[in-house]
Amino acid sequence: MARAFLVVMDSVGIGGAPDAGDYFNGDMPDTGANTLGHIAEACAAGEAEDGRSGPLALPHLAALGVFDAMARANGEQVTQGPWGAATEVSRGKDTPSGHWELAGVPVPWEWHYFPDAVPAFPDHVVEAVCAAAGTDGILGNCHASGTRIIADLGAEHVRSGQPICYTSADSVFQIAAHETHFGLERLLDLCRSVAPALHGMRVGRVIARPFVGEDGAFERTVNRRDFAITPPAPILTNWVQDAGRRVYGVGKVGDIFSMQGFDAVRKGADVDLMRHLSDLVDEAEDGSLTFANFVEFDSLYGHRRDVSGYARHLEWFDAEIGRMLPRLRDDDLLVLTADHGNDPTWVGTDHTRERVPVLVHGSDGAPLGLIGFQDVAHLVARHLGVSPK
Repeated sequence: MARAFLVVMDSVGIGGAPDAGDYFNGDMPDTGANTLGHIAEACAAGEAEDGRSGPLALPHLAALGVFDAMARANGEQVTQGPWGAATEVSRGKDTPSGHWELAGVPVPWEWHYFPDAVPAFPDHVVEAVCAAAGTDGILGNCHASGTRIIADLGAEHVRSGQPICYTSADSVFQIAAHETHFGLERLLDLCRSVAPALHGMRVGRVIARPFVGEDGAFERTVNRRDFAITPPAPILTNWVQDAGRRVYGVGKVGDIFSMQGFDAVRKGADVDLMRHLSDLVDEAEDGSLTFANFVEFDSLYGHRRDVSGYARHLEWFDAEIGRMLPRLRDDDLLVLTADHGNDPTWVGTDHTRERVPVLVHGSDGAPLGLIGFQDVAHLVARHLGVSPK
């Protein structure tokens, strides 16, 4: 029985979103943003030489059509193949919007975003966090980079015991706390406690951001946890489970969907996730779906505007996928895609509104062309022989 592997390269956009002008980084619209294209240009110009060198080398993704998809996304006419460039209809350029729509359910509402001001959060949100944490205040209360804010406020957090609360241009409420001084389980319980009220405001995710270390050397850990709004309708994973099949999550996908439709989730850094994905190529049962997200493109390189780092990660990912492709069964389907863009050459530190690639291995070879995010879910469902609900 056929299996499917749906792999999200978090933030690997390819430009060309027709509504990019409606989305902004600061005062600059996302028109012209192109994560993959601008990384490739920087590499070709010798401007991405930290830890790597020369033109961007993605032989396996190129063979699957990633550069053809990028050309088509940006209006060029190219020979079609079993690849597509997908356009999102949900309002937003964030993780839940992209993943929900890839899984078959566009977001039916407008997300709530906190203002880029100090304070960023209304009093009732601060009061709820203090009550749940047992503290007399919070730190932060602003828009911030996650790495910067723990460097700036980590020592005060350790001294005062107050959680560090911050947001971004996404619909998120993030709480950072030291795993030892505050406690990992206490942080997770805090996020779990305040999530329902924030979800009621249409804030997409409450994110636990644990860190370790001492002043001057704080660093985030892999124990991040997302508490996301439950999707408003059955998604691809539910369709597969309802057909009596098994669903595996790799990475943060289980959290993104509030564990809807997942039998088991394997987590870790991207290098660990690649090992988990490789293991599931060998171990996953007939008829199963494996749904994976590789987040470090976005979290380590896109938001930090690290072009060389992003290029290194793309080349690492390409090499790993190249080793995996020959091990797939004849009736397996592998779909590589993304959820939004995060152009590391762009202004600001926010995601960028872009089309995303849809690269297919193991299909009948039919051309995809310009498609919608939802079409990815239906492509996988057809291969597995399950019906959308």
